[in-house]
Amino acid sequence: MSVSHIGLCVSDLERALRFYVDGLGFERLHAVQVGDDFAATLEAGDGEPVSLTSQFICRDGLTIELLGWSSPSVVGTPSATRRQLGMTHLSLNVDDVDEVAERLVACGGTVLESTRTKLDMGGAALDFVFVADPDGTRVELMRLGG
Repeated sequence: MSVSHIGLCVSDLERALRFYVDGLGFERLHAVQVGDDFAATLEAGDGEPVSLTSQFICRDGLTIELLGWSSPSVVGTPSATRRQLGMTHLSLNVDDVDEVAERLVACGGTVLESTRTKLDMGGAALDFVFVADPDGTRVELMRLGG
């Protein structure tokens, strides 16, 4: 068994691409236009025509499928806490937490200041912060070093 990809539903595909590609350095792979032929497997189920773009992006072996729905519209909200059931965040190792966070803000993200943490763990420093993407999905920027 091997990991294929992580799926992430977004409300605005171009805005999400700016955050993940321009902000985090993911590379665009292939995109697939999906319609009514997949309606049953997509759990769209409300009778509206199905139209979405499935855009794959990749970085360092991690592939994410951004699901940009045109119809029907997206529903729900992302996890707002690590106590919430289900997937709570995506964590990325970075060289400079503040620099990457600043770049993500310029690409539509929001730094969650209450999560800013710097710890000395006996000679190894842990530095991290969570940034919400434009839809509120939490991305942890982490640096573990000496």
